[in-house]
Amino acid sequence: MSLPDPAARDWGFSRSAAGIAVLVRYGRLRGLDQRLVLSGTGLAAPEMVGPHREVTAAQELRVVRNLRSVLGEVGLSVGETYRPETFGAFGYAMVASRTVLEAIETALRFIDLSYAFAIPRADLDGEVVVVSLDGTELPTDVRRFLVERDAAAVRAVLEGLVPGGVGSTLTNTGARAELRFDATELGRPLPERSDQALAVAVAMCRDVVDVRRSRVGFAQDVRVLITQRLRDGAPMPDVAAALGYTERTLRRRLREEGTGYQELLDEVRASMAAALAGGRATMLVAELATRLGYSSAAAYLHARRRWTSGSGRQRVD
Repeated sequence: MSLPDPAARDWGFSRSAAGIAVLVRYGRLRGLDQRLVLSGTGLAAPEMVGPHREVTAAQELRVVRNLRSVLGEVGLSVGETYRPETFGAFGYAMVASRTVLEAIETALRFIDLSYAFAIPRADLDGEVVVVSLDGTELPTDVRRFLVERDAAAVRAVLEGLVPGGVGSTLTNTGARAELRFDATELGRPLPERSDQALAVAVAMCRDVVDVRRSRVGFAQDVRVLITQRLRDGAPMPDVAAALGYTERTLRRRLREEGTGYQELLDEVRASMAAALAGGRATMLVAELATRLGYSSAAAYLHARRRWTSGSGRQRVD
């Protein structure tokens, strides 16, 4: 028997803002003001770290650095607060799995729905399951924090899958971590297993990752930052500044990836329009236009005709 490779090879994927919300909550419990924890991220209002928002890996790294600068190496303590429900549909898919093995396979399949920076991988070493996390490619200043946090989170979720846990042991060197437990635990049934719930949760996970994986690298980070600034129209200078670039450099980087700023802006607006209109059939066109950053309903309707005709999908700035 072999265990699958994780779906993500590195930590640069965009992620749910719920991960930052966990870090903000931890900081507040330790007496830190939310503004301090979010400093330098471009995220300020509470709704900007809601569960349906996305953030870039760089934004979450900024929060980690803010916490570490004040509280020190508390990654292990942070990681111990994670539970399956911390991860939304991704977590529900794990607990609805039939066995520990299926939960691990599901986690690796959708690992880019987690908040991990030290990507876990699972292997069999004889009669022992070894879950290893390698942080050697992480930024050196936050390497220990992230490896310890992610290893503790994996262990907390793993031990919570079945009554009494799986009896895992954790070793940590700062740059790498390793969990070991008996392979016989893989066949244990989960108490909340449900084929129906699993199918629903997996479908939700697939819907999210299909969108995220359709854009990767720099273009995906730009897409996330556009989404965060959409109500204000997502001006290109603001997004470029958030990335530390000039508008000219932003255009060049996107052109190298075969896309353009207007194309990404249209993608975000089209997908959000579909989601908002689908979720609230009675939403006024004027309200929808405002949510998408348009100055008027007429401007939104004009843009919508452009999306549906496909003319706006070919533009590269």
